[in-house]
Amino acid sequence: MTTATAHRAPAAPLFGESADFAGTGQLLRLYLRRDRIVLPLWSLLIGLMPAFQVVSIKDLYTTQTQLDDFARTTADSPALVAMYGPVFSTELGSIGTWKAGAMYTMIAIATILTVVRHTRVEEETGRAELVGATSIGRFAGLTAALIMTFGGALIAGIACAASLYATDLPAAGSLAFGAALAASGIVWGAIAAVAAQVSAGARVARGVAFAALGAAFALRAVGDAGNGVLSWFSPIGWALQIRPYADERWWVLLPLAAVTVLATGAAYALLASRDTGSGLLAERPGPAAAAPGFAGPVALAWRLQRGTLLAWTVGFALYGLLIGGAVNSVSDMLDDSGAITDLVTRMGGSESLEESFIAYAITMLAAAAGAYSISAALRLHDEESSQRAEATLAAAVGRTRYALSHIGFALAGPAIALLTAGLAIGVVYGLSTGELGEKLPESLAAAAVQVPAVWVVTGITVAIFGVAPRYTPVAWGVLSGMIVIFFVGSLDGLPQWIVDLVPFVHPPKLPGAAFEATPILWLLGIAAALLAVGIAAYRRRDLR
Repeated sequence: MTTATAHRAPAAPLFGESADFAGTGQLLRLYLRRDRIVLPLWSLLIGLMPAFQVVSIKDLYTTQTQLDDFARTTADSPALVAMYGPVFSTELGSIGTWKAGAMYTMIAIATILTVVRHTRVEEETGRAELVGATSIGRFAGLTAALIMTFGGALIAGIACAASLYATDLPAAGSLAFGAALAASGIVWGAIAAVAAQVSAGARVARGVAFAALGAAFALRAVGDAGNGVLSWFSPIGWALQIRPYADERWWVLLPLAAVTVLATGAAYALLASRDTGSGLLAERPGPAAAAPGFAGPVALAWRLQRGTLLAWTVGFALYGLLIGGAVNSVSDMLDDSGAITDLVTRMGGSESLEESFIAYAITMLAAAAGAYSISAALRLHDEESSQRAEATLAAAVGRTRYALSHIGFALAGPAIALLTAGLAIGVVYGLSTGELGEKLPESLAAAAVQVPAVWVVTGITVAIFGVAPRYTPVAWGVLSGMIVIFFVGSLDGLPQWIVDLVPFVHPPKLPGAAFEATPILWLLGIAAALLAVGIAAYRRRDLR
């Protein structure tokens, strides 16, 4: 169906000026049909999350004095400033959207994945060459991908501005935050378009784009925690500097627009200068025979997964260091809130705000580890879609052994990343309090109990892949829904039975709560059952 749709002769070039753009409208409709679920999902979820954050701040801080104390305490904590950026005003809007600044990074991830999927992945699988052999123009695929991605970012920005304004925040600040969110998605979509021209492989293209995003986050974090100069070298820093609800700086949208134009132009120029299916970085031919250590499907999976595992582990370690440094500031930030008792109860029932903060932070890290787990498990889907799995399975390799080689990384990788984050939190927090021997085991235990919850997400992904491989990417939507339910449920906005559908709420909230083995065993059982279903279905179905 997809191929037939792509081969329909276009009525006229979308822009009317060049045959290079012929068929853009047809490809755009094709891409929209393929992303008819995923695109609206990430656009609306990311767009609505800032409003949820504002509602939670309204419940916690009911007086201007509390807001003033929050802003002062945050400014005095370099770790908190590095994690989320500075608070530019003591107004409710500025403080309410402070942590929501993380959505600038989330929308960047969404647009990077979308652009690479519809550009480099299409070339890697040979579909772009097949479509390009018809009357489709050379630039049609890239143009359609950018139009769809930029449109998704605009939808997120509009939803964000409208939902923030609906919470009775000023219209100017709401519009500024929505514009910053949309601009962040657009600029990183353009950067992803450049990354897609660099390598002949989608994996490297995503790696290049995410490396640039990581560098931008690091520059912003170091700059905001210091004198602020380095933040101006980061597109993420520019988005924060628009300063919604704090004398908005509309002119900061100009450098974001300039980078978008330059990156988009560079992507088109690079596309025009290379062959279809190739990249600017030529792939080096490998040796004629593999080393003994690279024999077998496990070694192949290690070769494919090791870079991603290292990148996620390093990222979790850095974030753990920031969380560990911020723990001591929690009491000063929240101690005057009249709703703090209710907050502590929802986050695990601990009498210590520091312990509750660690439990909550590690729960959110577990959700991020779920994203890594999905990414690792989806390698099976990518290998099958690109027909490389068929060549591997044609040898003396069984399906179960082949599947477990990648599923093993989807299980072990998140555990390694989470425990690394727990180690970083425990070391920094323990050294700051002089109780390293006590805080380190507590933080490691808090990370360890969340691992089975992440494995449930792994099981869901594998089950979908085995039973209905066409819909495997829906696992991203499942995780996104879990995160939204977790946020809304923490505000008592949903029935408990809906909140219970999120696996991350069931592990004991260590270090504050008492350890209970029952929820851990249930999560392990559910994860094992889902994995068994997925593997059994994969063994019996035909390859796509």
